[in-house]
Amino acid sequence: MVKVALIGAGKMGLSHLSILGAHPKVEIVGVCDTSKMVVEVLERYSGYKCYSDYLKMVEESRPDAVFVSVPTKYHYPMVKELLNKGVHVFTEKPFCLNPEESNELTQLAKKIGVVNQVGYHNKFVGTFREVKDLVKNGAIGEITHFQGEAYGPVVIKKKSETWRSDPTEGGGCLMDYASHVIDLINDIISPIDSCKGSMLKSIYSKNVDDSVYALVGSNSGASGVISVNWSDETYRKMSTSITIIGTKGKIISDANELKVYFKGDGFPKGYSKGWNVKYVTDLTEEVNFYLRGEEYSAQIDYFIKSVLGENNRSINTFESAWKTDKSISLIKNQSSL
Repeated sequence: MVKVALIGAGKMGLSHLSILGAHPKVEIVGVCDTSKMVVEVLERYSGYKCYSDYLKMVEESRPDAVFVSVPTKYHYPMVKELLNKGVHVFTEKPFCLNPEESNELTQLAKKIGVVNQVGYHNKFVGTFREVKDLVKNGAIGEITHFQGEAYGPVVIKKKSETWRSDPTEGGGCLMDYASHVIDLINDIISPIDSCKGSMLKSIYSKNVDDSVYALVGSNSGASGVISVNWSDETYRKMSTSITIIGTKGKIISDANELKVYFKGDGFPKGYSKGWNVKYVTDLTEEVNFYLRGEEYSAQIDYFIKSVLGENNRSINTFESAWKTDKSISLIKNQSSL
């Protein structure tokens, strides 16, 4: 059994807690949140030992691993403390406010030798995993262009200020929404290492961006476009998609459907010349506990197996999240607005 503690019982924290509580190889030894009401409710109805001080929780409960689900500005100091205590860490995305902090934590985790993972759950979506395999195996030839998109109704009117509207806390569309798209591109194609120009536009927010448009390049030589808007009420929920054009074909995929076009007669087993369509239900492995989507349980199961030494610990590491933070910084620094 892996003894696990959680810091931050907000939306993502409670999601993680539900999945962890149902995991057959996990024992929840502590939950920490600064809200007195949240702590009281959890203590009364969950049976978990709750705390308002995460350092006290770690000292008393002695967890093997800790999930950090707090606003991004707290990631660096909290994760650093946990790493120095020799604790395995899963933290929510984006990793840190800047790549300098991300790199420091990456190197520290390597030095100490603990399992580290960041919650970019799209890497566990069946369609996107298939896209990565197709690209990696050269199924559509040399990549010439890509487009990463995400739209959703997060901020569709002027509203009261929260951490999402504060750039010093990691708020804004680029950090919170576009990071998913950037991380996918970095993983499937290669890390974005240049930005020819970007626009970060505010629509309803006062202090942060609500949309991101950027022309970027990856270290593989492929160029592409980032188009993300979290103030689009024509979507019921977040919709992330990626289009990749190669010399031998084209891929269009979101979290539900994968469409692939092959030009010639050379195509992978299970595909044919011309257009092919596959669905996430055909490409997703079964999980023990379903909440919001298989990918949320899959990423946690992967982390627990990493702690137990049952896999190669290569997905969503601090190092890959640091590369995403670097790409985010490039886009931010090239912004014309």
